[in-house]
Amino acid sequence: MSQLHCIVVTPEKTAVEEVVDFVALPLYDGEYGVAPGHSPVIARLGYGELRLKTGGRVSARYYLDGGFVQVADNVVSILTERAIPADEISLEAAHQDLDAAMRQPADTPERQELRDREIARARAQIYVAEKGRGGVASAAH
Repeated sequence: MSQLHCIVVTPEKTAVEEVVDFVALPLYDGEYGVAPGHSPVIARLGYGELRLKTGGRVSARYYLDGGFVQVADNVVSILTERAIPADEISLEAAHQDLDAAMRQPADTPERQELRDREIARARAQIYVAEKGRGGVASAAH
């Protein structure tokens, strides 16, 4: 069975470089799965969970902070602002970020867009952190 080479790069470093059987990513408009032999694609990432599967089980989970993905020749290349291992996300800090984002003014279209982006980012971190801890992943707050 062929496999995928998954590479996740942030501005600071190569955060992930693994050979896996399957990759699930958070696209801007929903979750997207990539298996070996997938057709070439370039897509915009959203905020959410990256799951890597090897041997029929999830081998690694990360929070991705937007960016882009390219799939070609069994290589999944991800460029993102941040890639945080799910077990390193501070649930308390994510809840504080969500509370702060909810209090931001939204009196202009630009401020509304910024506020919505910060809320989405915090909710995605909460979801990924809670899912990893076996809790009920409620990002509704």
